[in-house]
Amino acid sequence: MSDVAGAPRKALKTNAANAITADLVAVLVAVTDGEPKIMTIANDGALPSGPFEFTHRSLQTGLRAWVEAQTGHPLGYVEQLYTFADRGRGEAKSSHSISISYLGLTREDKVGQGFEAHWSGWYDYFPWEDQRAGLPASLAKTLTSRLKAWAKSAATTSLQRERWQRAAITFGFDDREWNEELVLQRYELLYEAGLIPEAVRDGAAATSVVPGRPMKGDHRRILATGIARLRAKIKYRPVVFELMPAEFTLLQLQRSVEALAGRLVHKQNFRRLIEQQQLVEETGAMATEAVGRPAKLFRFRHGVLAERAVAGTKLPLSRT
Repeated sequence: MSDVAGAPRKALKTNAANAITADLVAVLVAVTDGEPKIMTIANDGALPSGPFEFTHRSLQTGLRAWVEAQTGHPLGYVEQLYTFADRGRGEAKSSHSISISYLGLTREDKVGQGFEAHWSGWYDYFPWEDQRAGLPASLAKTLTSRLKAWAKSAATTSLQRERWQRAAITFGFDDREWNEELVLQRYELLYEAGLIPEAVRDGAAATSVVPGRPMKGDHRRILATGIARLRAKIKYRPVVFELMPAEFTLLQLQRSVEALAGRLVHKQNFRRLIEQQQLVEETGAMATEAVGRPAKLFRFRHGVLAERAVAGTKLPLSRT
C-alpha cells in the first residue's frame, strides 16, 4: 500500500502494554440529615466509574451511561473536576491509565434492587476533614505524632523543617488556622508520608496508617478533589441549592452548609446573610416535625435559582 504521495506506508503496530486507557469517574454528592454522602460501588470501595469507549458520543455521555448502569441514578448537572494521569498510582501496572473525574450534586434517594451502589458518608473516608466539633483527641494525636515522625525521618535538617512546615500548614498544627479547602493537599501529604493504605499499596514502606477508609485506584484522591471544589464553591455560589429539598428550615440549610464545609458557621451572621441576599422566601407553612417550637419553612426564590451561576453566598464560616 502507499499513501497519496506514492510513498510506502508503514504498517502501524499497537503495543498493548503502551496503550492508554481513560476511566470516567463520578463524585456524586448528596446531603441527608446534616451529613454529606457520596454514591459508592464495590462494597463502598470505589466511586461510580467505567472506561471511555468508542461507542460513547462524548466524555459526559460515557459518564452518564456508566453511572446509570451501576447506580440506577440519572445524572443531572455535572462539571469536570480534574484529569489524573500519574504513573505508579493505583492497581493497574500494565498500562498507562488516566482518570477523568466529574462532580455531580443531587439528593439522596433509595438505590433500586439489582444495583451495586450505596450512599456512604464522605467523612468515613476523610475523618480528619470533619472539624465541626473539632478532631477527636485520639485522631489528632495520631496525625501529629506520625507526621512528626515522618518529618524527622528526612535526611537533612532543612528537609525536616520543610516537611513539618508543610504538615503544619495543611493540618493547622502549631496554632495555624485550619483551611477547609486544602483537602487534596492533606491527602497528598499523607500519601507522600506513607500513612494511608493507598500509599502502601503503591509501594510505600509504612509500618502504620492513619484512620480513614481506602478506595480503589485513585478514587479517594479524586474524592478529595471533589470535596475541595465543593467547599470552595459554596463560598461564592449557592450550589447548596442543588442539595436541599423543595422546602426546608433555616437550621436545615445551615446544617447542610456546615456538613459540606466541615466547619461551623456563625448562626446569626448566617441568617442575616441569607436575608440580606434575599436567597430564600417563606412558604407560609411550618415544619411540624421539628422538636420544640415549630420552625418556618423556606424555599429558594425562583429568581435566585435562575441566577445561581453568578449569585454569591459569602458564607461566614466560624474561625473559633
